Amino acid sequence: SRPGGARPKRAEPQADAVTDGDWEEKVLKSDLPVLVDFWAPWCGPCRMIAPLVDELAEEYKGKLKAVKLNTDESPAVATEYGIRSIPTVMIFKNGKKMDTVIGAVPKQTLAQTIDKYIDE
Repeated sequence: SRPGGARPKRAEPQADAVTDGDWEEKVLKSDLPVLVDFWAPWCGPCRMIAPLVDELAEEYKGKLKAVKLNTDESPAVATEYGIRSIPTVMIFKNGKKMDTVIGAVPKQTLAQTIDKYIDE
């Protein structure tokens, strides 16, 4: 643990990173629905959506898992799911792709999409 309580400013949990290597484990085999944020470091709009994904990860804690996939570092998954433009957010449930939201959309749009796949 960090000495003297020198905690980072951002105490809230952030979405977990996922890669080609652990994609199956973290996303396809997840018991919970998974929101996947496909992004890349050079993508401006991706930076707008990233904090929203973190907020949703916190708000839907226990009901939804949120992960981020860097398409530069993990091109195989992005190619497999036909990601052509980023940011793209996909919802997976029981190992299947359920929905896709393309572009930097408002948080409300993402929340409404998530709500369709969460067990009440």
